[in-house]
Amino acid sequence: MALVVGRRVPARALLYAGARLGRTQAMAGGGDGARRFANHRVLVEPDAATGVAVMKLRNPPVNSLSLELLTEFVISLEKLENDKTFRGVIITSDRPGIFSAGLDLTEMCGKNPAHYAEYWKAVQELWLRLYPSNLVLVAAINGASPAGGCLMSLACDYRILADNPKYVIGLNETLIGIIAPFWFKDILMNTIGHRASERALQLGLLFPPAEALQVGMVDQVVPEDQVQSTALSVMSQWMAIPDYARQLTKIMMRKATVDHMIKQREADLQNFISFISRDSIQKSLQVYLEKLKQKRG
Repeated sequence: MALVVGRRVPARALLYAGARLGRTQAMAGGGDGARRFANHRVLVEPDAATGVAVMKLRNPPVNSLSLELLTEFVISLEKLENDKTFRGVIITSDRPGIFSAGLDLTEMCGKNPAHYAEYWKAVQELWLRLYPSNLVLVAAINGASPAGGCLMSLACDYRILADNPKYVIGLNETLIGIIAPFWFKDILMNTIGHRASERALQLGLLFPPAEALQVGMVDQVVPEDQVQSTALSVMSQWMAIPDYARQLTKIMMRKATVDHMIKQREADLQNFISFISRDSIQKSLQVYLEKLKQKRG
């Protein structure tokens, strides 16, 4: 494809020929790119005039990354990537107070290896769709964002966090006896550096807004009622750059990390299935889920 100002370079094609999720489904909205469309767990609000779409997670109560949400999110994002009307996406939550609580532990507990494989492939695909995306991706983090929620944010180009001490962000897998995969580690290191990542991952640290900004996990902390407007302002700054120059620079910066993930994707899948199937891990997850039930009850 020729490089044309205002048109997207096929970054995903240049980076890898990643496998698509097996599930597909028709989505409302037609081809005009201007109408709101949604599945059950992802709401997309496209604005053809600005070339920006807002994607809102809405999987109550805590926007956990269930298999259904992951599938719908990837399909929705791919739809926007394939529509030349859109150059940028703001990712946020339809439920202020919680961006995403992360991976859905019920998908990883009490199931069979085939289900674990299907689920982890969907998690991998989410990251492989987000991290090298041609689109400008801005995370408007309007709530707590631990674990998988943090991963989604880190895969974006810019992160804005609401200034509320309850809205923590980080990869806290070790707190429940789970190990963050190498590609979680890689994207964190790319963002905040080796030593800060080593400490954060081992301790399962969750950073409140001021600390998240200081360590570099987010780019801005703003009052809660200004998250969306700030995201739009930031988006206009990024979209002022010619697409081809920005996209090729993004590829240059992220290609090695993506290539490493693709090369190790099958091994990562098998490691996850083996790890999550262990009796000790299943017992830990069951205990943690039971505590959550009691807490909510």
